[in-house]
Order: sequence, then structure tokens, then C-alpha cells
Amino acid sequence: MHQPHYGSPAIDEARRQQALEALGVLDTPPDERVDRVTRLAQEIFGVPMVSVTLLDRDRQWRKSQIGLGGNEAPREDAFCEATARQTGTLVIEDAARDQVFAANPFVAGDPHLRFYAGHPLQAPGGEQIGTLCILDTRPRSLDPHQRALLQELALWVQTELVREQDLDHAVVVQRALSPRPLPPLAGWTVAAGSVAAGHLAGDFHDLYVRDGRLRVTLADVMGKGTGPALVASGVRASLRTAPDRPLTAAVTEIDALLEHDLGDTAMFVTGFHGELDLATGELEFVDAGHSLAFVLRADGGWEHLRATGLPLGMGGLGGERAAARVRLGPGDVLMCCSDGLLDILDPDDPFGHVGGTLRERGLEGAVEEARRLAEGMPAPDDVTVVVVRREA
Repeated sequence: MHQPHYGSPAIDEARRQQALEALGVLDTPPDERVDRVTRLAQEIFGVPMVSVTLLDRDRQWRKSQIGLGGNEAPREDAFCEATARQTGTLVIEDAARDQVFAANPFVAGDPHLRFYAGHPLQAPGGEQIGTLCILDTRPRSLDPHQRALLQELALWVQTELVREQDLDHAVVVQRALSPRPLPPLAGWTVAAGSVAAGHLAGDFHDLYVRDGRLRVTLADVMGKGTGPALVASGVRASLRTAPDRPLTAAVTEIDALLEHDLGDTAMFVTGFHGELDLATGELEFVDAGHSLAFVLRADGGWEHLRATGLPLGMGGLGGERAAARVRLGPGDVLMCCSDGLLDILDPDDPFGHVGGTLRERGLEGAVEEARRLAEGMPAPDDVTVVVVRREA
């Protein structure tokens, strides 16, 4: 393959190819998020041709293009090859007068290129896998502001290309953090489930048994997307650490952690954190601004578990955390949910909707019904439900 004399030929091709393939972008359908940047580049620079080009072995494959007539071309003699072998923006004002590119088949023949400007696109490891480039059939130049603008657009494209891979990894990790199925608990039935409004959930729930006690946690981070999902994972990990801590101590430590690390973001977390004695039915709990935990008594009455403090991350404003207690008798059901559930319940009779579903479908069936409703609408917010019933 003929290599242009722009940039440095010192490139680890095997590593670069591996990084490109790891993104999983090659030969994928058009992506409106990338196409939007391509259209914007054409409008800003007033050029007839724009391409998001990825260099794959012996071809250049275009994830997005305008005016080039197709998504694939030979990599040999490609302008983008030269761009990917250097740092910074490559600008060729008049290829017909350029010592390297004057005889290039893309200049001497169709499409008779004269102007080219491209900026490298990098994989997460820094490997230069392609370019965002603008092209014209007449000579042009770019001033420093325009060069900086092309670089910004390339960084935007780069972010969009790696976003799906990062998101896929994050979804896998978040799913792995979901609580494992509990072993059978003599005298108790437990069911739980969650549906994210987007790819990642800002809700989380956790259930585990230790020394005859069931720890129950449900929390909801303000907002949706990657940021809240990261915070949710951190809160879950903190509550899992040192399980011998009293509930109030665990919640107080998270208050301090969130206020210290995220105080400037105005991000907070509402949550319910409880410990149920499986022998006696005694439930101790701390409610941090959540106020969505209830007991459905065996006689059909609802009891709202009111022990509401400020959300996590704001606890320092409200003094010391306090725990409350309630006892679950035979046939009683503890239900805790995120506020996303409210969006899918019968607005005229939400308690009747939940109570009827529990009676007709049982705990597992009720959780599945919540999932079905959340996925079918779809719900505007994450939906998480935890239900625990004392059988005897």
C-alpha cells in the first residue's frame, strides 16, 4: 500500500485495528447522532462532501457521509490515512498543487478533490482509527477558528462512536450488580424487580440475608442516565460495606460521602434502608426522603411507614438520622417502590390497584405486572419494586 508522506508512519497497525473492531461500529446502520454532526459540518463549512471515515484493514468505511456516493472506498491513497498517521488537523488547501497528493487518484480522477481537511478520531485507548473530514472540488483554506471548530466536531463524533460501547459495558456491569436470587426463607416470600426508563437506571434495590436478618434497600438517584447510575452503584457499594454497622450509621456515612464528593452537583438520593428480623417480623428502617414504603396488613389496610428524613446527600441539614420500627405479622406485606411506579398505577386508586394485583397474582406476579406496565407505556422514570410477605 502506498503511504503518503504526511505524519509519522510509526503506527501499531494491529493494535489500531483491534481497537477499531472493539468498538463494534464497522458495518453498522446509519446513526442519527453521528449524521447530525456530519450535516452540521457541511452547513458550517459550506462544503459539498463530509465524511466520518474509519480505516479498516484495506478499506476506508464511512459511518456517515455526504456527497461521496457510498460508504466504502479503498484505503490505499486515502487522504484519511495520512490524517490518522499524525496528530492534529491535516489541511490540504489545493491537492493539485501538493507535492504528495497531486498524482493521487482521488485528485487526478473522480471526484477530482482539491481541498481536504480532516481531524483524527481516537478509540478510548488513544488509537487513531479514522477521521472526520470535509472535502471540496475547489481550493479552500481554514483559519485558526475554523480549524478549532473542525476539531471540536471531531471530538463530538468520537464521543458518539465510543458512547455505545461504554453504555453497553455499563449496562452489563449494572445488571451484574442486581441482587442475586435469595434462597428460600422459611415463613417468608420475597420478590423484587426493576425496569430502567433508559439504558441505565438511577434506581437500585438490594436484598441479602445475614445472621437471620434480611437487609432491604431501595434508593432512587435524582435524574436518569450514566451519572445517576454511577452514583447508585456507589451508594449500593457503601451500604454493602461493613454490614455490622447500625442502619443509622450506614446512612449517615453516605450522607457525608455524597455531600463531600457531589455537593456541588446538587444531586441527591432518596432511599429506604431496613433490616427485618426473620424470626420475629420486627423491621427497623431509616427513610431518607423516600416516603414510598408501606405495609399492606392481612386485613387489607394500608400503613404508610412514616419516618422521613431528608434525602441522602442533604442529611447534614436535618440533624441526626433516626430509625423507626414496625412489626410484620402473618399475612402482612412490606412494599417499597420508586416513584416511577406511581406513573403506571391507576391514578384514581393506586392502593386498590396494588392490593388487587397482589391478591390476584401473588408477589412474583405483581412484580412482573409492574415490569409489563413499565415496559409497555413506556414509563417516563425508572420503576423499582420490592415486596416481602410474612407467611407464618
